[in-house]
Amino acid sequence: MDERLDELQARLGHRFRQPDLLARALTHRSFGADHNERLEFLGDAVLSLAISSLLFDRFAGSDEGDLTRVRAHLVREESLHRVALQMGLPDVLRLSEGEARGGGAQRASILADALEALIGATFLDGGFDAAKDLVQRLFGEVIASTEVGNWAKDAKTELQEWLQARRLPVPSYRIVATRGQAHAQTFEVECAVPALGLAEPGEGRSRRQAEQDAARRMLDALKDSDRPGGPLRS
Repeated sequence: MDERLDELQARLGHRFRQPDLLARALTHRSFGADHNERLEFLGDAVLSLAISSLLFDRFAGSDEGDLTRVRAHLVREESLHRVALQMGLPDVLRLSEGEARGGGAQRASILADALEALIGATFLDGGFDAAKDLVQRLFGEVIASTEVGNWAKDAKTELQEWLQARRLPVPSYRIVATRGQAHAQTFEVECAVPALGLAEPGEGRSRRQAEQDAARRMLDALKDSDRPGGPLRS
């Protein structure tokens, strides 16, 4: 086990001054009382901050919504599970015999939690800079190759989710007019939210583009109304 832990620390790029932290990070609650759940709690917060910092630097022109969507993709269980497998965590996890026989060493939730626990342990052992360097090594290549636009929601989807989160009916769309020749038409569309008595126009070279434009205008109007001191709409 010591040899495998040495290899893991080499892959992590961090050698623990407090080996007990490393051991605890790799210990599932089924194995014993000194397990990794508290470290996982801490690591979750450290990971979020480190990823936020890396994304802030990588996407200087992106707004909060874009950065939040990319961060959510990177820190979700599926992504953490993939990184944990690449790091070889199944070989070094400490599980009860029953959990191990049940395939616990490959379970996504257990591996994702262990990875976060390792990040939390690194933070306690070496401070935030050491933890951020680890996150950079684990996620840097993915962040470097990521484009914000790949994770952006279209306006119609975002509007629908905004309304559903507030238990409001989905919007309706209707074509108000079309202009131009058949091969170069411009569509005028209205997006309406009857429950709020609101309607916003939109236009585009296709019905879809016009609906997206109208949805974006509606979303902007709703978000503006949500802000303190924002205009009240009837």
